[in-house]
Amino acid sequence: MVTLANTEIREAAKRNGVRLWQVAEGIGISDAAFSRKLRRELSASERERVMTVIEKLAGEGREVS
Repeated sequence: MVTLANTEIREAAKRNGVRLWQVAEGIGISDAAFSRKLRRELSASERERVMTVIEKLAGEGREVS
């Protein structure tokens, strides 16, 4: 069984109705670059930054298409 890296981030985004492309936009990088970053575990500081963006987007109640 394959375990995805950064599972906590992926689950937090899903739980809050935030798409990963929105997170990428929120941290100022392209969707493709963010997807590549998620292939390996992020550092604690990067993880914290991404989780902050997810919380902010969830709080804004952004529509997800």
